[in-house]
Amino acid sequence: MTSSKAQSPAYPSAARISDSDCFPAYTASLKCLEEYSNEKSKCQEHFDIYKECRKKEREARLERNRSRSLFS
Repeated sequence: MTSSKAQSPAYPSAARISDSDCFPAYTASLKCLEEYSNEKSKCQEHFDIYKECRKKEREARLERNRSRSLFS
């Protein structure tokens, strides 16, 4: 039996943020909140970058799903 960690899945899990390409933007926004004592307005740029990254990830996932056939 092969280990599941030895082979990466064809489609990364959407359930874990740490598996996402957006993880660096996510952590940067959290660090910003820590640095500015939860003053969200000072971290808006980080939030926008993360939001755009998630949007691109979602669009890519939807495109992959469109291109896959259920009957192949």
